[in-house]
Amino acid sequence: MGLCSLFLVTLLLLTSFAVCQLEEFISIDCGGTSNYTDKSTGLAWISDSGIMKHGKPVEVQNPSGNKFQYQRRREFPIDSRKYCYTLVTEERRRYLVRATFKYGNLDDGDTYPQFQLYLDATKWATVSIYDASRIYAKEMIFRAPSNSIDVCMCCATTGSPFISTLELRPLNLSMYATDFEGSFFLKVAARINFGAPSEDVVRYPDDPYDRIWESDLIKRQNYLVGVAPGTERINTTKKIEIETRENPPVKVMQTAVVGTKGILSYRLNLEDFPGNARAYAYFAEIEDLPKNETRKFKLEQPYIADYSNAVVNIAENANGSYTLYEPSYMNVSLEFVLSFSFVKTRDSTQGPLLNAMEISKYMPIASKTDRQDSNFVNAFRFLSAESVLKNEGDPCVPTPWEWVNCSTTTPPRITKINLSRRNLKGEIPGKLNNMEALTELWLDGNMLTGQLPDMSNLINVKIMHLENNKLTGPLPSYLGSLPSLQALFIQNNSFSGVIPSGLLSGKIIFNFDDNPELHKGNKKHFQLMLGISIGVLVILLILFLTSLVLLLILRRKTSQQKRDEKGVSGRSSTKPLTGYSFGRDGNIMDEGTAYYITLSELKEATNNFSKNIGKGSFGSVYYGKMKDGKEVAVKTMTDPSSYGNQQFVNEVALLSRIHHRNLVPLIGYCEEEYQHILVYEYMHNGTLREYIHECSSQKQLDWLARLRIAEDAAKG
Repeated sequence: MGLCSLFLVTLLLLTSFAVCQLEEFISIDCGGTSNYTDKSTGLAWISDSGIMKHGKPVEVQNPSGNKFQYQRRREFPIDSRKYCYTLVTEERRRYLVRATFKYGNLDDGDTYPQFQLYLDATKWATVSIYDASRIYAKEMIFRAPSNSIDVCMCCATTGSPFISTLELRPLNLSMYATDFEGSFFLKVAARINFGAPSEDVVRYPDDPYDRIWESDLIKRQNYLVGVAPGTERINTTKKIEIETRENPPVKVMQTAVVGTKGILSYRLNLEDFPGNARAYAYFAEIEDLPKNETRKFKLEQPYIADYSNAVVNIAENANGSYTLYEPSYMNVSLEFVLSFSFVKTRDSTQGPLLNAMEISKYMPIASKTDRQDSNFVNAFRFLSAESVLKNEGDPCVPTPWEWVNCSTTTPPRITKINLSRRNLKGEIPGKLNNMEALTELWLDGNMLTGQLPDMSNLINVKIMHLENNKLTGPLPSYLGSLPSLQALFIQNNSFSGVIPSGLLSGKIIFNFDDNPELHKGNKKHFQLMLGISIGVLVILLILFLTSLVLLLILRRKTSQQKRDEKGVSGRSSTKPLTGYSFGRDGNIMDEGTAYYITLSELKEATNNFSKNIGKGSFGSVYYGKMKDGKEVAVKTMTDPSSYGNQQFVNEVALLSRIHHRNLVPLIGYCEEEYQHILVYEYMHNGTLREYIHECSSQKQLDWLARLRIAEDAAKG
């Protein structure tokens, strides 16, 4: 009773699993006119008439027997566009996708087609038809990168692209997992059922995942030729334990070929090879061998170092007969022509056995259009009823949509959108700001409404055509500062407010006609500018009046200095300047003033003006040392003109009154024998000119020191 209950529970679980699998299957009859159920498989097929709006159904001449899905095909125009079916997936789940192609007989003057098949942006296969009766099947195993995937036909070199069926099959979680599935798809190159009783394929319901297992009896060019002598076919009706990762169907594992003469060998062509492959060999001992009999063999050809030395003992490796043993070759390099052979070992009494095999090529996943760009342009599908906008597939790869231009970068970026006069209705999608590579945007001649979305990140946009729409709201201030913008056309809309000043600078071609509420400025703006202007004028007036007052004061001082010159210019005596109170014995009569020094004292101090230490605007400068030991710099006047006399008087008058830490102190002066002499405190470190113009490393000034000197001089 317990065993019976366990059997029923297991049966119910298996039935429930099969039903769930079947419900998740997608089977599309491309070109079909109605939905139906295939009686031979129980699979439900749907017509693509409600899915694909492009191309046309074409009746197939010489269809394949009573297979309803091959009575018609969908044929697409011969042009530069691609035509895609979008299949819904569950992200990161593994699937098998299959596209089949049955062309049938040619009409007069026609040629068999050749075109490209893509899965998303990845080239899947070149479909080349050369046999009217053959059904060409292309399969790919992939882990879904998102919640949908596109199957596209394009780029015909002869004839018209077409498709007969499209199928999507979810796989069990562990099936066909690889270490590289984030970067590679698996393109199925061969899936063979050895020892098959007929040429019929094995698929659903025998394979719950609806993989198609081709019979090794099928005869076609370069397919399973070079069979070794002594190859025999065996089968069993016993149940085979297949609970391994890839779960080949029991019906496939119940048949096999055996090399009775110690060898199994075959040769076949692998489409799109050479390349790296994932290969699976399926073994199950389906003969009851006596205890003293063994079956041991090795992979002899092709020689693969990590695998060819391993001995296959099916019963031992699988822990018993009628149990699957499934060695896989994770990453092997195979040629276009694959010759393979298994050879028995010397201690084996039975020849090698093979039930089935699969070979899949690693296909690098090509980059799709940048996701943010793709999301934006896809949003336009909801703004137009025109079928021209329903360009299913990636916007850029393998061929761009007719209304976009794309870059050649990885991933591709959209550089131009041209949707002029496409009957667009609604607001411009808000994701426009993510289109950082966009250089041109043409949305003119539609019925777009609402305000402009944020476009402040469009640093590469050069041209924008938004004219002849129903757009409203203010123009964002950043429009005038977009670094690459050259032309903006917004005429015949309903924009309002003030035009950003950057758009009126003349650097941008800007047309804003027929926007009644849009203007270059408003009353408040005018008042603000007027207030600023008046304020500037008042400040300038105050500065002018202040300058005038200072000028009058300066003139008064100049007049006073002229009066002070009386008794100074043209003198030959040794008397001091009459306008100042100076002592003649080296004592300053009034605090802070210079005193008179005789010429004889200066000759003695300078050793008769023997040591010249420089030249200034006034005249030559000599070194001297007074009787009290004070070092002085003696400046002699070389200009005897009235102007020179005036300069001498001014310098004595001013420097006698003004004292500042950044000005050299005036000690005294001399006016004898037509000599005009000024006596200053001697500065030991030399002149600023020497520090600036001489190359001595000891007198080099860094820029900070130069700045400090300039600032101190200005203060003085």
